[in-house]
Amino acid sequence: MPTSDVEGKDWSLERFKRHQPKTVCDVGPGEGTYAKLFRPAHHGVWWTCIEVFKPYIRRYGLKNTAKRKDMYDEVHNLDAREAPDHLFHRDLVIFGDVLEHMARGDAIDLLRKAEAAGAWNILVSLPIVPSEQGEVDGNPHEAHLHQWDPDDMDSVLAELGGRVEAMRGSTLGCWWWSRRP
Repeated sequence: MPTSDVEGKDWSLERFKRHQPKTVCDVGPGEGTYAKLFRPAHHGVWWTCIEVFKPYIRRYGLKNTAKRKDMYDEVHNLDAREAPDHLFHRDLVIFGDVLEHMARGDAIDLLRKAEAAGAWNILVSLPIVPSEQGEVDGNPHEAHLHQWDPDDMDSVLAELGGRVEAMRGSTLGCWWWSRRP
């Protein structure tokens, strides 16, 4: 769904405030959960999003227009797996409830791509309990294709090097990977 459970959001916001990124790429923002939560906490941040499902861009007001400033300064309608590397060269790349929507190998490749492109921090949030889901509102990208085990995500992020902090809730797990040890 284009929404996210509230679990882990306070934990994520604390890390956002601590790291104070100046540039953010939100992958698969849906309704813009993280922009709504983080933007008021730290001004002067350049927000980019990569949204695969074009109808969400208009439905959730992700794109700026001449008449209003919305959540994102820069909006890209494409599959993040095919996005140019420079979009991941940010202080923070957010994968908020998005990696479960692709095969495990694709998700790992995407995390590696973000790290290799120069992401300083990566935030991951995903279900850690069984959460079957198919197409939602005509969006085939909403289907859950992989059920992540929290220990598996710990291992995947540890392989990137750097520092990993994790929060395991009752339904969601959140990880903050940082290039800085």
